[in-house]
Parts: sequence; C-alpha cells; structure tokens
Amino acid sequence: MKPLDYIGNEFQLYGKEEYVLTSGRASGVKIWHVKNGKGLEMCVNLDRGFDIVSLTHHGVNVSYLTPNGYVSSKYYDDKGLGFLKSFSAGFLTTCGLTQAGSPNNDLGEELPLHGTYSHIPVSNAQYIDEENELVLKGEILDETIFSHKLKLVRTIRVSKEKNSFSIEDEITNRGDQVTPLEVLYHMNMGYPYLDEDAILKINSIRVEGRNEHASQDIENWMHMHEPQAGFIEKCYYHHFEKRAEVRLFQPKLNKGIEITFDSTSLPFLTEWKMLGVRDYVLGLEPGNCTPDGRNVGREKGWLKFIKPQEKITYHIDVRMLEDQKDM
Repeated sequence: MKPLDYIGNEFQLYGKEEYVLTSGRASGVKIWHVKNGKGLEMCVNLDRGFDIVSLTHHGVNVSYLTPNGYVSSKYYDDKGLGFLKSFSAGFLTTCGLTQAGSPNNDLGEELPLHGTYSHIPVSNAQYIDEENELVLKGEILDETIFSHKLKLVRTIRVSKEKNSFSIEDEITNRGDQVTPLEVLYHMNMGYPYLDEDAILKINSIRVEGRNEHASQDIENWMHMHEPQAGFIEKCYYHHFEKRAEVRLFQPKLNKGIEITFDSTSLPFLTEWKMLGVRDYVLGLEPGNCTPDGRNVGREKGWLKFIKPQEKITYHIDVRMLEDQKDM
C-alpha cells in the first residue's frame, strides 16, 4: 500500500495551508504554512516579498523573530531607519532590489535602510505538489513610475524526501534604463539553534570587520556567547574562492543548518553578530553587495547593474543537519 492510501488529506503528512492573520499590526497578512512530512516546516509571507518568516526542524525553532513579530506591509516607513519599525527578521528578509544596507544618498536619490523589496506584497503566487518536492512560486513587482521596473520571480523548492530546500530568484529589468541591482539575503538564526554553545563554520578564505569595533574582536567571529546587555552589533565580511559553505550547529540539540551558494554570483557573505538581550540573532547573509549602502558600492566599484530586458538569477541551497558529523 502507498502512504496516500492511509490518509484522507495530504496535509496529514505534507503540503500547504493558507492563513490570514487577524491581530494587531499583523492583521491582513497572508501566510502559507508549508511542511514536507520529514520534519521541516516553514511559513512564507505573501504580504512581504514571499520571504520565509518561520522555519522549524522537527518542531524546534531555527529562525529569529524580532519583538515586532509579524507586521503588515502597510506599516512600512521608508524614512531613514524606519525599516526597523516593521522588521520581522524571520528566517529570510530579502533586502533590495536597488538598495541594500545603510540609508544613503546615491547620485541625489535618498535610499532607505535595506531598500523596499521586503514590504512589497506578492502579485501572483502558485503552489505545485510534485512527486518529490513542493514548489512555491511568487511574483513580486518592484516597479515605480519614473523609476526602476524590476520583476522578481521566486521559486522555493521544498524536498519531500529530505529536510532541504532551495530558493531561486529570477530578476528581470522590464524598464528602459540600466538599473542598480543590490540583493542581500538577510537570513537570521535564533534560539535555541543559536546560543553560546552553537558552532559556526564558514569556508571563507578571508574575513574582515565592517568597522573598527568588529575588527578588534575579529579572532572571535565564529564564537557565540550569552546575551549581553548593551551589546553593540559586530559585522564581518567573508570572502570565498569557491562555492560558499556556511554551517551552524547546535550540539545540545544535535541539529544544525547548512547554507550554500555560488560565490561568483553572490560574492559577499555578511555575518551579523547581534548578541544582545532579546536582540539575540546571528545573520548569515549572502549577497551581491555588503550592507554599507549603494553609494559605498558605487564608490568602491562593486555595485552591480541590470540592463533593460536582462535576466539575472540567484540561487541558494539550504539543508538541515541531523548530526554533528555533517559539520
């Protein structure tokens, strides 16, 4: 007999349910709750760029959720650091698409923290139950009159055979102007995966501190500690010569996570080490830029562009680790 012969509805084992949240600033937010039947579950936010908010592995939380919790896109504040008022973090907040990082003025254009992408609702979404995987597709239009016109089609493939998934973004310039392209995949690890016993391994060939504060403690970039009152964030930039491999393992749980990506298309990994009280999060952030802002990218020569009608694709693989030997 086949497993499906024993059940009345696939969601007994795997599949997708759709929720609409009703409370507080989350009111109206549409969520897809997806599970693969092997112990991997995620919540995908259709109100906020098809990003992944919650991620759990065998019922254990992996991601970090800010005190804001779930916040509707209608509360977005694009002035300065206003982004933080509605920043949920979650497993993935996508920053971009024409600006990522610090607020800045680039060629006369005022740019907000981390761009506007993560506050754009999905235009079209599709769920496909295939033989070996669940396929989630979302179309997001980052387009404005008299400005850039970028379409992103995101495909999340969740394996039904093992606890892994992939994220692939195809970005198309549908305008008539060459447009700056900055994308930062702000992936956020939280308790209980993250604590003072967590083991972090990154196959980078070079690590640099974002500023003097981080550089003074660069020899401890891989070490975590207990929450500290008044902790000031430390950011480290990792550089690679081959495919990037990032692993975080929690020995107390005998569980971990691996993030891999092509470092030729996403040449930067930002490690955001924020170990404060309740602000306790480790950001592992592949990107085609650093979070210093578009003006800095232009000044230093690493700012990327996308031509009219050009398509650019980014791909990230995520695998849950079931044993420390996988490290």
